[in-house]
Amino acid sequence: MKTGWKIATAVVLVGGSVWAGSLLSMQAEGAGTTPGTADDPVVTKSYVDQAIQQAIGGGGSSTAPSTPSTGGSGGSSSSEAGIQIVDVKPGKILVAAAGAEFIVRSGKAVIYSADSNGVADLTDGKDIPNGGAVANNHLLSFPREGRGIQVQDGDTHNLTVMVRGGYQIK
Repeated sequence: MKTGWKIATAVVLVGGSVWAGSLLSMQAEGAGTTPGTADDPVVTKSYVDQAIQQAIGGGGSSTAPSTPSTGGSGGSSSSEAGIQIVDVKPGKILVAAAGAEFIVRSGKAVIYSADSNGVADLTDGKDIPNGGAVANNHLLSFPREGRGIQVQDGDTHNLTVMVRGGYQIK
């Protein structure tokens, strides 16, 4: 075949394909609705968040967190909703409210528990018993109040702890 015939055949094939495609311009299946109509509404993030809150019983309004109980003598306490950075001095105990979460950022910490139960280390998936060492940068969950962390015996440095939820320093 000569070069001219090859070029002519390619032009006819490409042109015929374009012509056939323009004749068969059908809408893709599943794209029958236009975004923003009643069949396919466009919603905002705030609307979705509000609908989720109503579905789980929140009613769309934020609720104030509960204040931890003050059992014992003195110390400072907090129940703010965000994450707080707390320094714990040697000899003091950082006691968690129910549902609180701690992350020890620096220092050597051990678990404090008034009963035989320990604290859940969510990072390792283990239960740390009373007096057990806490690894830094591990997420600890406190399902009940009365448990917490303290500086390891013999250590003179403070603990730096990220706290979410209520707490009390005794």
